[in-house]
Amino acid sequence: MKLKHLLVAASATALMASAVSAETIRWARAGDALTLDPHAQNEGPTSALAHQIMEPLVMRDMTGAMVPALATEWGPSEANPNVWVFKLREGVTFHDGSEFDSEDVVFSLNRAMTPDSDYKELLASVKEVRATDKYTVEIETNGPNPIMPNNLTNMFMMDKTWAEANGAVKVQDYEGGEDTFAAKNAMGTGPYMLVSREPDVKTVMKINENYWGKDEFPMAVTEIVYTPIQNAATRVAALLSGEVDFIQDVPVQDLERVAGSDGLDVRTAPQNRVIFFGMNQGDADLKNDNVDGKNPLADVRVRQAMSKAINRDAIKQVVMRGQSAPAGMISPPFVNGWNAEMDGSSSTDIEGAKALMAEAGYGDGFSIQLDCPNDRYINDEAICQAAVGMLAQIGVTVNLDAKPKAQHFPLINNLETDFYMLGWGVPTYDSEYIFNFLAHTKGEKYGSWNGTRFGNADLDAKIVALASETNLPKRNEMINEIWQVVQDEQLYIPIHHQVLNWGMNSKVGTIVAPDDTAKFKYFTLN
Repeated sequence: MKLKHLLVAASATALMASAVSAETIRWARAGDALTLDPHAQNEGPTSALAHQIMEPLVMRDMTGAMVPALATEWGPSEANPNVWVFKLREGVTFHDGSEFDSEDVVFSLNRAMTPDSDYKELLASVKEVRATDKYTVEIETNGPNPIMPNNLTNMFMMDKTWAEANGAVKVQDYEGGEDTFAAKNAMGTGPYMLVSREPDVKTVMKINENYWGKDEFPMAVTEIVYTPIQNAATRVAALLSGEVDFIQDVPVQDLERVAGSDGLDVRTAPQNRVIFFGMNQGDADLKNDNVDGKNPLADVRVRQAMSKAINRDAIKQVVMRGQSAPAGMISPPFVNGWNAEMDGSSSTDIEGAKALMAEAGYGDGFSIQLDCPNDRYINDEAICQAAVGMLAQIGVTVNLDAKPKAQHFPLINNLETDFYMLGWGVPTYDSEYIFNFLAHTKGEKYGSWNGTRFGNADLDAKIVALASETNLPKRNEMINEIWQVVQDEQLYIPIHHQVLNWGMNSKVGTIVAPDDTAKFKYFTLN
């Protein structure tokens, strides 16, 4: 058996060396975690909060490098290429003192594969998860899976006994409006323990004194007080006044103001995330348009025209104040399969767009509703407002409905929106993740975030085949072929790649993580 051992990145060691005083950090961002159930919502702020309390087998450090977490070693089995073997960290306990072992891993991964899980696509190729001893777990897949560890970096481990005792064996049906014990309570092995949870108000965590990594990481932060502040001006005011120490989303209009304030820093980095619009192209008729008996979005020419109407450079300059990179595909440059030519393919062409509309039989335009979040992405509602004006130029009258992400995301999952904004980060750094969630036909194991109603059996087969293709050059060719279909079909309208702007008290020592996840065990306080 070949096992791979990874050391914590050098950046963590450097941070550790400079660790000084230990104290509270007051953390804010626009939106709260949607739930504490670790498998119910695959959403950035939700997993960012979970990372403080719970842990996966493998994780990404603040640089984006994969490092050991609850597994210390992993690799394919020499006896069976379809099996990945994970050696677990010994001596780890949950926050209530109970021991972590292979039984918890088997329980957690099986739980994450159930229908209500928002992580099931990441485990779609898994045939069986089994414990071969107390500290060894085997994951057998349908064919060799070359990137299985990449799929596990946000796959959090639960205490099986705790879940059984508290009616939390089943994943919360978030889209169905279900509330459960696991939605508001958490039992993990992570560096911080949950003290109190008031959704959309405040979450308090304290240091786990028995954390296995207490001597490996700075652990300078002993208490985290997390407060979602949706209003941008209020959030910045809280940072300027010292009410909070760290905000993850400095509004672009306030960057200079924050950076120019004594004792405050703005730290910037490209994000592993794309913002785009999705369109219902599969239904015979749309609910939220003024065209009876037809679906204008079913015509690729209309989708192409709408993309050509979007002036991404204007959005970058006016809405984002230069803090974005126009996109032509829904993959960030960080990701295997990203293609520079495709990403540069978006262009604004109003006359060309009008011609396509006329050719498709919609020269007089139509009206449609655009559903948009107002507390999830940087300037999300403002981007949608800009798009309303741009689409009007080609006769598409857009009625904008912006609402908090907690109400917005179920519209996509439940197929209740015809035109919507979504952002997508790629924790695996591989295109397969994008295809599994966004391009594959929506079904039992795949396509949970595909609100387009697009389905193509041949494409589905190619997407599924990626999971077991170990010839990497051939796999990359397959990825490129799938991207070509996504592009040709204008499955989505890419807008831009986000840029991260973290604002903080100068005493806070951290780099900006490309996945926009602050992992406070790495932070120092000077």
